[in-house]
Amino acid sequence: MHPTAQIHPGARIGHGVEIGAYSIIGEHVEIGDQTVIGPHVVIHGHTRIGRENRIFQFSSLGEVPQDKKYAGEPTRLEIGDRNTIREFCTFNLGTVQDAGVTRIGNDNWIMAYVHIAHDCQVGNHTTFANNAQLAGHVHVDDWAILGGYTGVHQFCRIGAHVMTAVGTVVLQDVPPYLMAAGNTASPYGINVEGLKRRGFSADSITALKRAYRTLYKSGLMLEEAKAKLVEAAREQPDVQLFVDFLNISRRGIIR
Repeated sequence: MHPTAQIHPGARIGHGVEIGAYSIIGEHVEIGDQTVIGPHVVIHGHTRIGRENRIFQFSSLGEVPQDKKYAGEPTRLEIGDRNTIREFCTFNLGTVQDAGVTRIGNDNWIMAYVHIAHDCQVGNHTTFANNAQLAGHVHVDDWAILGGYTGVHQFCRIGAHVMTAVGTVVLQDVPPYLMAAGNTASPYGINVEGLKRRGFSADSITALKRAYRTLYKSGLMLEEAKAKLVEAAREQPDVQLFVDFLNISRRGIIR
């Protein structure tokens, strides 16, 4: 612990934690073993951070939501294990209008100037490039990659294995496996290279390409396309992720 760091006596600090110069750790903060916190980091609120995270300088974690309805309720921020959080990131607490918790999973790579607003739910193994921004209540599933300056509207969902291009503006849900780009976001096929790197078989990728064509190129109405995808999922289980996503989508999918 650097002698200039301000750590509230009520904070719970694990074994082997490093806290840099002038960082501030609040009363209700819990930090897991072997986490490294750089200088000038501020961590407030009911915030729980897991083990072996690396948090770089000038980040602000667990501050109150940017929501006028927030009235000081003891909502939470939860961050899992082995995440990298680069400079100037801002993660806010949840609100009682939702689950009351903003949650980031494990093994995420979050670059500089990323904002994760209240009640967002971020999975595991995601990558957020510089200046990616999530508005409130956004869900980002495992292995998604958000390109630099991607902006995601409130209540949108980003499916697993999605990749967005730089400057993408997401106003509706992005189904799993897709590449998306543009303002506003449009689909540009399946994230083939990402799937190959994660060990998807050639047969699986071929089935996902067919599923994409069914959803976007067949001319079928959405419910008709979903029925076709249900059939395809019986032959190739990876297609089921499409079906599950469409069943929970609330804002409609990008077109």
